[in-house]
Order: sequence, then C-alpha cells, then structure tokens
Amino acid sequence: MYILAPSLLGADFSRLEPMIRATSEAGAQYLHLDVMDGAFVPSISFGMPLIASIRKCSDQIFDVHMMVQEPGRYVADMKKAGADLICVHQEACIHLDRTISQIREAGAMAGVALNPATPISTLDCVLDQVDMVLLMSVNPGFGGQKFIPYTLEKIRCLKKTLTKRGLKTHIQVDGGVTLENAGELFEAGADILVAGSAVFKGDPAANTRAFLELFARYEAGRP
Repeated sequence: MYILAPSLLGADFSRLEPMIRATSEAGAQYLHLDVMDGAFVPSISFGMPLIASIRKCSDQIFDVHMMVQEPGRYVADMKKAGADLICVHQEACIHLDRTISQIREAGAMAGVALNPATPISTLDCVLDQVDMVLLMSVNPGFGGQKFIPYTLEKIRCLKKTLTKRGLKTHIQVDGGVTLENAGELFEAGADILVAGSAVFKGDPAANTRAFLELFARYEAGRP
C-alpha cells in the first residue's frame, strides 16, 4: 500500500485547520510535520504547542520529522503533544540506538532519516529496530526544492537491503515529490511519499485526490 504524507510546511499557516481537514477528508492518512530548530537545519518551524493544537482537529497519523540536534531530549514531549511516528536524523544523534529506544518506550513508531549525502550503510545496525527510513531527496531545511536525482539509487539500494534481511520497514521519501516523479519513486522501492507544495499549493483536496488516484493505479498495476 502506498501512503501520502502531506507536509504541513507547504500549507498556509493562516488557514491550517481547513487545509488539514481538506487533506484528511480527501483520504490522506498521514500528516507530515517538520520540526526545525535553526541549528541542525537553517530554518525554524514549529514545535509541541502547534502540534498539540492541530491534534484536536485531525485523526491522521502525525508523522513528526525532527530536524533538530539531539532529538532524544524532546521525544516524550512530542508523543504527549500527539506524535504517532517520530523520525530523527542519524546525523543529529550522538547515540542513535538510545534515541530509537526512547521513541519506542514513549509508545510511538520510530523512524530514522538520512540526508542526501549520508550512505544507507550508516543504519546497518539499527534497521531491524525502526518502522521507517526517511530518505531526504533535497537538503533539509526549506520547502519547494527540486528533487536530487541520485536519491533514486539510494532508494533501490535500501529496498534491496531490506528485502535481503527480510524486513518490512517503510521507505519514505521527502523533498521535491510531485505527481510526475511519484511513479519512479514507487518503482525504486518507496512506499510513503511526503509532498508539501504539490499538495498545498492550489486546492489541497483536489491535489490529495490526484496523488491517491495515482497511487491506486500503481497498486493495481496500471500506472
């Protein structure tokens, strides 16, 4: 099953509730929330108060992507705010194994993200501990960037590794995802796509439906 995770970073923050509701009612099961600290990445976005506020208006799976240094400090508070899945960066964790354990102990699904230039081999020791690997297909910190082509080979390599080890770990891709390249990402092995501008620019409901219709065709073998 292919999953769409609309990225709130691409939304109009003066109209968050109706935009979130539009994606949910159109069928998006996930909502991707980018938490940025201005240190690990250049930008600052939002944190627990906003997540707790929007939790009241959505029953979607809150997929929290923590682009912060030493994210383990915030895991318990993120779960309390409403996170269902907490994804941390391998590059931001001094003790990645410990941070993954913190996420699991908090009762959330665990994900690990890799920046474009970070090899997937850095996750060899923890792949069996996570529910999802997020491969960044742009350099993190800003929305609206263009997809980095070599990400496709990283997806293929990760999928091959997971299959060889008999793991059902999800592969999420974030950055420059569009209706035009979604098929390539599925064929490479991804099954969760994050889309910000491609969903929230224009009509979020119509854009969500367009993605999900495409996903359904690929699931049916009719791309």
